[in-house]
Amino acid sequence: MTLKHVLSGLVVGAGLLAASSQAQVQAQATPVKALASSTPWNVGVLAQGGVGVTDDRSSFKFLVVGVHGGKVLTSEIGHGVLQGNFEYGVEVFPLWQAYTPKFQRANCYATPTTGTTLVSPGLYCSPLYTTGGTYTGISITPMILRWNLTHGTRWMPWVQGAGGMIWTNHKFPGFGSSTLSLAQDGPGTDTSVWNFTPQFGVGAHYFLRPRRSIDFAANAVHISSSSLGDKNPGVNASVQFSVGYSWWK
Repeated sequence: MTLKHVLSGLVVGAGLLAASSQAQVQAQATPVKALASSTPWNVGVLAQGGVGVTDDRSSFKFLVVGVHGGKVLTSEIGHGVLQGNFEYGVEVFPLWQAYTPKFQRANCYATPTTGTTLVSPGLYCSPLYTTGGTYTGISITPMILRWNLTHGTRWMPWVQGAGGMIWTNHKFPGFGSSTLSLAQDGPGTDTSVWNFTPQFGVGAHYFLRPRRSIDFAANAVHISSSSLGDKNPGVNASVQFSVGYSWWK
């Protein structure tokens, strides 16, 4: 055997060893680390439900169903348990519903108008009618700023801040009182069909296999019209939990 043959054999052997090592590294790469080495797109579906948590909104319940789209914008940053990457996302909910208590109110005025009767001196009101109940609408969250923690193997936790808006088919939430007054039932006591949803959340992706995950999250959501209506009772705080499924491209 000549030196040429020996050198050729060493080169071929080294190439095969390198290829084998690379294949082993790729095979051993966890789903999280495989994604952390790139900047993928994240597309998913989710359902979310929750309740109001303040005393005056503890009977409010929520259900939303929609889609999530996100783009990882950075490679891994940092070290240890806080190591991660930054993702920008958007969520659209074609179905948004709130289930609220029903109550009775009237439309009241300081002077008589058609269909009103004198209730007390200087207070003329329509017959009582039912308001509240179920509100249906659509919601979009156009700004989701999410930090993915990428130190795990199959679990990828995250934290986020977000802001969105809701449109409902009638003014949300209901406002007024069966104890009739101009302050509660008079002119200038409407709310708004538009509300805003600043929120903060935590969650995690669990990778069933590479580039496929089931998703869990908990969000603290504030709902406010920012005074687009005459009154802005809003929902100071609600806690909403979601479950979803994501495809990573």
